[in-house]
Amino acid sequence: MSNWYSECSPLEKRTFWASFGGWALDALDVQMFGLAIPALIAAFGISKADAGLLGSVTLFFGAFGGWLGGALGDRYGRVKALQITVATFALATFACAFAMSYTQLLILKAVQGLGFGAEWAVGAVLMAEIIRPEHRGKALGSVQSAWAIGWGAAVLLSALVFTCAPADIAWRILFAIGLLPALLIIFIRRGLKEPPRAVARDAETRFLATLAGIFHRDVLRSTLVGGLFGIGAHGGYAALTTFLPTYLREVRHLSVLGSSFYLAVIIVAFFCGCVASGIISDRIGRRANVAFFASACIATVLVYIFAPLTNGEMLVLGFPLGFFSAGIPASMAALFSELYPAGVRGTGVGFCYNFGRVVSAAFPFLVGFLSDRIGLGPAIGIDAAFAYALVLIAVLLLPETRGKVFEQAAPARV
Repeated sequence: MSNWYSECSPLEKRTFWASFGGWALDALDVQMFGLAIPALIAAFGISKADAGLLGSVTLFFGAFGGWLGGALGDRYGRVKALQITVATFALATFACAFAMSYTQLLILKAVQGLGFGAEWAVGAVLMAEIIRPEHRGKALGSVQSAWAIGWGAAVLLSALVFTCAPADIAWRILFAIGLLPALLIIFIRRGLKEPPRAVARDAETRFLATLAGIFHRDVLRSTLVGGLFGIGAHGGYAALTTFLPTYLREVRHLSVLGSSFYLAVIIVAFFCGCVASGIISDRIGRRANVAFFASACIATVLVYIFAPLTNGEMLVLGFPLGFFSAGIPASMAALFSELYPAGVRGTGVGFCYNFGRVVSAAFPFLVGFLSDRIGLGPAIGIDAAFAYALVLIAVLLLPETRGKVFEQAAPARV
């Protein structure tokens, strides 16, 4: 990172660290849910399918949050929209700690999804517009690697809390902790500068027109194919990671500390994969980069789940599993940002990235549903491989956008 980072201006660096920190803190809150699933099942007397539905609801509402958040950024500015989205996400996560029923938790996870989806959409476009084109892939890939930092922090906190507190209390402590670091990002982002080109200059452009601008004939193909891309990317990740801690504990019979060690290998690899994907994307192009990582994901997931591996072999294979699964999300912000004109860029990025959450919201539920019939491992493997195949198809239908110079803002067209 040092070579390109040293060339960045102070504004580019501040924006980078604000986006990096925000994404890490979001990951901390989101990943705590997957780690708390066994405790939630016991606390509310629910099935794995019910637990999967909690994850699905978060993804589903995250789709609408991303679309709305992107449009808010286009219409009123990126930085202001970030303040709102981070506050929504943080407060919803904190409130989950006080849920007294499954229904209450379901509603709060929906609100959390709205804030989560919106935060990524606004932050990604802000970074894409601030950073210079030749470093866009590397910068946004590095920002995406912050997910591994938050994920790792969630695993460490989970291991600590569940070791020191009873399970019926530990999950509440985890959600409550999620509030404190997330609130800090509101103050970090107060010092950011709004990109002049981020807001459409036409005062007559209404918010609904901004939302609908991504369906104009000039960008409709990008919206449809980008949505398919999002389905595969989020579906694969959700199918793999939502129940992976449960798989390691219940199928592989690892302890909380043991499963945390296995997850640590995957998380470190995820960080490395994000950074590598950004570098490769700027060198060989967006399409070739995504095609490589998607193909590698399919092969690695199938081997990890279906091959008769020992625990030691699973530990070793965890690195390529985490590495390759990182390459797809690490490429999405740069690619989607380069598909749209300024007046609907945030809306387009938010929609494509998060529309996948609408359909991919079914993947955690399907994993839980299928696990009762074919086993948890096969359910994870089949769902994840199918999702990554959709990514491979979608990227072959998109144009190459590497190095695109962004134009000045224009009003949304409908």
